[in-house]
Amino acid sequence: MPLYIRDEAVAELAREVKRVTGARTVTEAVKVALERRLAGAPPEERPLSERIADVVARADRMGPSDHSFDMKQFMDELSAE
Repeated sequence: MPLYIRDEAVAELAREVKRVTGARTVTEAVKVALERRLAGAPPEERPLSERIADVVARADRMGPSDHSFDMKQFMDELSAE
């Protein structure tokens, strides 16, 4: 199925990607560009609910917090070294 781009600015960008990447066709250039974009998508582009679920799962794996832990003493000891 051929690729038809109606927006001239987008078509020009696709031709530029074809030229820069050495793709044989504009369709191939767009395909490669989209695959690369999806493969390199940063985790921040995942839905917020998924990212929150990951953080909650990591916190759960750490176990309960120690409420008797003295953070000031810990930091003082670190800075004394």
